[in-house]
Order: sequence, then structure tokens, then C-alpha cells
Amino acid sequence: MLVLAARLRALQRERLADALRTREFDAAGVRDLFDLAEAITSHDSIDHALDRLERPTLAVLAASAATADDAGWTSSALIDAELARLGAAEPLADDAASALDRLDAALLALRDGDRVHVPGEVRARLAARLGDDLPDAEALAAPAPPVAVRADRPDHGLLERRAAEAAYATVAATAELLAGLAAQPARELAKGGLALPDAKRLAEATGVDLAELPRLVRRAIEAGLVMRDGPVWLESDRGAEWAMNATAARWTRLAESWRERIPAALRDLVVRRSEGLSASSVRDDATWYYPGGGRWLADGLDRLLEDAEALGLAVAGEPVETARLVLAGDLTGAAERLARHFPHQVDRVYVQHDLTIVSPGPLEPSLDARLRGFADVEGRDLASSYRVTAASVNRALAAGETAESIRSFLESISLTGIPQPLEYLVGESAARFGSVRVSAADASDAPARSSVRSDDAQLIGTLAVDQSLSALGLRQAGPHRLMSRFPPDVVFWGLSDARYPVAAEDAQGRIVRLRRHHVGHVPAAAPRSDPIEDLLDRIAEADAGGGTEQAWLARQLEAAARAKETLTVTVRMPGGDTADYLLAPASVANGRLRARDRKADIERTLPISAIAAVAPAPAGS
Repeated sequence: MLVLAARLRALQRERLADALRTREFDAAGVRDLFDLAEAITSHDSIDHALDRLERPTLAVLAASAATADDAGWTSSALIDAELARLGAAEPLADDAASALDRLDAALLALRDGDRVHVPGEVRARLAARLGDDLPDAEALAAPAPPVAVRADRPDHGLLERRAAEAAYATVAATAELLAGLAAQPARELAKGGLALPDAKRLAEATGVDLAELPRLVRRAIEAGLVMRDGPVWLESDRGAEWAMNATAARWTRLAESWRERIPAALRDLVVRRSEGLSASSVRDDATWYYPGGGRWLADGLDRLLEDAEALGLAVAGEPVETARLVLAGDLTGAAERLARHFPHQVDRVYVQHDLTIVSPGPLEPSLDARLRGFADVEGRDLASSYRVTAASVNRALAAGETAESIRSFLESISLTGIPQPLEYLVGESAARFGSVRVSAADASDAPARSSVRSDDAQLIGTLAVDQSLSALGLRQAGPHRLMSRFPPDVVFWGLSDARYPVAAEDAQGRIVRLRRHHVGHVPAAAPRSDPIEDLLDRIAEADAGGGTEQAWLARQLEAAARAKETLTVTVRMPGGDTADYLLAPASVANGRLRARDRKADIERTLPISAIAAVAPAPAGS
């Protein structure tokens, strides 16, 4: 404990912070460096670190513990000799120094030149697990099993084309999911999961099986493209930005999100050992390389393999080059490689006499978004089709479009001009737009919240008896007026969906433009303090409050008394000389040490101010 506390004190703050981030421990009760040393030598903290050590590093730690003396010290030469005795292969023996550096960085073994100290708590915990839930030292040092390489290597060009098809389909389905949520948010059930009507609607819109929809939604949530707002899920503002990007950029965000959720150790393993791996052998390979992996490794592998095929990173269990690039952090290179096989986006469409619009390929996102504003999507594939209806045109007019802006846009993208039936539909819809008006009800009309009016009394009568509008609870308040207890936007979209030429208006009778695009705004993340930095600030403050060498000596002696350790205590004598005593501290109080002298077998009381240094007792003392 004393050696570890001294090492923690000697480390630069940045290096100590990096080391602590590799460990798991409860920082709440840590007040000083001795508390920190105790926290990171607890069973849970040591187990967390051991479980994340790769096999060669574990073998070096086992060799270090086996050759350490009673005080925990060994040497690089003894470790090398032990590895040779265990039959370690040359790569492991040659890499022993690097493994010791990794152990030192994780505070599991402390290097001092060629000397190595393994804390007693680490040695004890490792000894309890070797041969139990970890392989024994000889098995850890054994060479890696041979990697089976298929004699019939697959056609990687074909695999990449199939991977690109899967990736494109996932991106397209995700875009349709966002469009569906933007048009109408999906309700979350109290027990979890989307309400069945919404799930069916979104599954149909995205073209995926109902059983596959939760995975599609999960990926969108993890990428920050959708968010929950109370009881409903809707498109986020980040999702709205994502939807306007090119396919490669869309895919990059999904792949980046996938990569972020895979443990770094597992990413590095797959990158290093990608040759000859397939989905069936990745698990065996990873389990061998991380023998203590347990739950974190299984979860990471599930995450890696579950979405790899959907994102075009593997085909039928065979990884493609994009997987290695993504795991290595080269998302740009991976996107460029996949994008070579993506369908080419188009910026022109065919406008037909039957009021349909056909895109001969994937339409550019900005054009697709504008077209959806006044046309309904009928079919989504490499060639998409849209249909213009009176209701869709009315929806666009309510959102701020005009007959002229719709015509102008269609003329700019149509390869066939604007057929007369469509020209007539747009003009007629614009002429009828606003013959039904929806506004907020006057306070005197409570409990009614909205008012529906029209100069056409017959149309008002039709609305009052239309069974498809029964959910709006319309009640007649005069020959030209209806009232509803629902808000104006609910009544407006109910009438719009029923294909009535409705417009929203304010209290002065001016038309108000409404948009049905529901977007959730992700709040700016509040600045969060770094718990490791907070911990180091707390320790530094404690050290500054009593950070003299005398206070440090007192803390070391207190820790030794609690652990019942024997120390070599160097005492300043009156003449200026020093003398070493082998003492077992019993207590520290009022600036004095009470301890048992192991050699003289008497109790001594010494002023702490007379103590020059303390050190662990020699081995065998």
C-alpha cells in the first residue's frame, strides 16, 4: 500500500488521471492518496482491471506475481526467466517490457527501472482467480492457436457490393423512419416499445418487417436522430439535419454511432486480427484473447455483430474491408469505399398525366424533402414514386407554398413538363384553399378551444355530419360555424387529412401557415464535471491543507498501523546521524508514533518530527 501511495503521489497529474480512467472504483469516499490506493486495490476494482487485460499482459502479470518477494518486488530478469519456464512463445517474451508498461499504466504493477512491484492485493486477487475463472499461468503464456484460413477465399468485390446494398437499404429505411416521425410522432407504451398502430405505420413506411423495426429505431436513437418528448418519439433537430445529407454522410453517422458503442479493447482486437476472421470465429478469438472478458466482452460482441450486416460491414458473417476501416477510426475511407457501390442520386423526375411523379433513381435529399411537401410517397425503392392529390396540395398551401411556387419547382426538376391534369389540380386546389377556416375559439366559448367557419353553409353542414370527423367532436354553433374542444392545430390537421380545403387563421382573419413537421430539439448539454478531475482536485486540496512531509509521514504510518505492516523507520538522532528501526506502528496521535520495535521487542514512542523517512520492511522481516 505504501509503495502504491508513493507512486500515486509521484505521478504527474495528467498521467495519474489517464491511469485512473482505466480503473473502476468508488471515488465518493476518497479524500487523499491513501484512500485512493485503498480504493483501487479493492477486489471489485482489481477484477474490473484484470477482466480487461489481454492474454499476453495477463501472462506477464502472472509471471511478475509468481517471482515477487514477500514485499512484492521482482525484476525484469526474473520475469523473463519465469516466462521462459512457462514455455512462452517468442512474441510474448519479446513484448514483456511493453506488457509491463501497460500494467504500470493501469497501476497493477509498478515499474522502477528494472525493478517491478506488484501490490499484495493484486497478487492475492490474481492467485485466487488463476486456474479458476482465468486460465493458469502456463495456459496464459501458451502460443495462440492457429487461425483457420478458408481455402476458397470469397469474392471480396461481390461481398462489398452486397454490403453496399445492405448499407444503402438501412440508410433509406432510417430516412423513411424520420419522415414518418416528422409527419406524426409515435407513442411510447408505458411498458416500453411503440404503440402497435404507430409501429405498423412506421414498418410499412420504412419497408422493414415489424419485428425488425425496434432495431431500426434503436439505431436512430443511438445516433441522436430521434428523441423522446414525454410520451412520444419524434425526429430530433439533428435528425432533420441528417436527412438533408448525402447518403455517404448519412451512413457515416450511423457507422460512427455503432463504433462508439463497441469497447475500445474489442475494436483494437478486431483491427489487429481481422485477417482470417469470420463472425463465427470472432467470438472464439476474442474470448481467447480476453480470458476474463465475461459480460463486457459478450455485450460488446453482440453489439459488434448485431448491426454489422445492417450497416454493410459484414455479409453472411464475412467481414468486409469497411469493418476494419470503421473500427480503426477511418470512417471517411470506409464511406468512400462503400459509396462507390451506392446508387447514383438524381435531380430530375418524370411528371405523369395520372398525377404521379416518378424518380428514376434516389432523389437528392433536398429535392425529395420539397417534393414530399405537396405529394404523398407511394413507393420507395431505387426508383421512387409520389402522387399529388388535392389533400397533399392543400397541405403544402397551408405550409406556405403557393400554386406558382409548386409549378416553378416542378418545372425545374421535371423531364416531361407539367401535364394538364396536374396543372388543373394545383390551380383548383389553390382556388378552393381557405374555404374552410380554423382558428382559436374566443374565451367566452369555453370549453370550446377552436372554431371552424365557412361562408358555404352547405359545407359546414357536411362537416357536422361527416362520420370520419367524429373524433374532433364538432358541434354546430350557427349556419356558418362549428366549435370543437380540441386545439386549432388538431382540428386543422383532422380536416386536412379528411381532404377538406382548410386553412388556419389568426384572430384578425389572416391565414396562418402551419407545418406538420414535428421536430424535437435536443437541449444543449449542461457542462458536466469530470469525476476524475474532481477527485484529483480534492486530493490536491487535502495535500495543500496538510501537505508537509511530516503530514505525509504521519499518513503513511497511520496506513501501516491499520494494515498491521512492519516498516523500516529512519530516525534523526541528536547528533545529526540517522538510525533505522524495524517498527510495527500501533497508533499515531498528537504528533507522536507509538510502535513495536521488532528487533528489540520493546514499545517505542517517537516524535514524528524526528522521523526522516519510512520504507517497507525488507523481505523476511
